[in-house]
Amino acid sequence: MAVPGLGLSVRGWEPTLARLDPGRDPRQAAAAIALPAYGVPAPRGSALDPRASAEQLIARLDELRIGRAVLLGHSASCQVVAEVARSAPGRVAALVLVGPTGDPAARPWSALVRRWTRTVRREPLWQVPYLLRDYTYSGMISFARAMDAARRHRLDDTVAALGCPILLVRGARDHICPPAWLDRLADRSGHAVIATVPEAAHMVPLTHPRGLAAALYPFVTAAGP
Repeated sequence: MAVPGLGLSVRGWEPTLARLDPGRDPRQAAAAIALPAYGVPAPRGSALDPRASAEQLIARLDELRIGRAVLLGHSASCQVVAEVARSAPGRVAALVLVGPTGDPAARPWSALVRRWTRTVRREPLWQVPYLLRDYTYSGMISFARAMDAARRHRLDDTVAALGCPILLVRGARDHICPPAWLDRLADRSGHAVIATVPEAAHMVPLTHPRGLAAALYPFVTAAGP
């Protein structure tokens, strides 16, 4: 089950998920789940920190009667799925973290903006209408609130507490999630593995679904629930 990145819609995951389950019954195929600020607007005043969003994700899994699953996160939603694995380890067979945020070196807004600016230059322009539509629908106020919480969340501490298999993935041109950050997460985990999608930047599930699916398929298949 995949969670879209902050402000993005489930549509961003669909091309990758379709390649992970070719020809499979749609009722059983991998799917994306939207959460407040991660695919749908957030109610006014709602808690949007990763732990609160993790509780909402667990509730959605309960509603869908999904007991144990491989969870896929992208960007800030990596912090959400990692918190699910920490609070409810029996529900998570494995984690896939694509372009994870939460690097302490990027905690100041100025550093985060610099990384975003360097990365956006590497993104293909054709995705701009999709991103504008998604961010407009999800709401920029919710985005700012959730991003403020995410930048103060220590994903490395969360990952260090996990025992499930973890795959860390980044686009080769992603400055939001630099190689040193993935190396740090892998070191803190002790058992995580790293994969890189060539030519991709930060929006990997949307822009490079074929390359991402190729990186995920062996891991997801082996770790299946």
